[in-house]
Amino acid sequence: MPLHDFTQNQIWCALVALALDLIAWTQLLALPDEPVRRWEPKHLRHRLFRLARQTVLHLGAHHPWASPAVQAVNSLRALPALE
Repeated sequence: MPLHDFTQNQIWCALVALALDLIAWTQLLALPDEPVRRWEPKHLRHRLFRLARQTVLHLGAHHPWASPAVQAVNSLRALPALE
């Protein structure tokens, strides 16, 4: 484990599990009909999530991940707000 104390490692494991759950739910909700949904977390992080960090996203139509990125953003915006 990366840390020295048992409690710290326990918290670290909980955070890793939470991150994996967030990735899984993002794939399920944002990319329901895209083949990108089956990508491993590393591919999502390096290809798609890196694009999402930009405030304004400027992608050409020829960009290989333009369609999945637009589909993901539109799917997430279409979800009803939680109250």
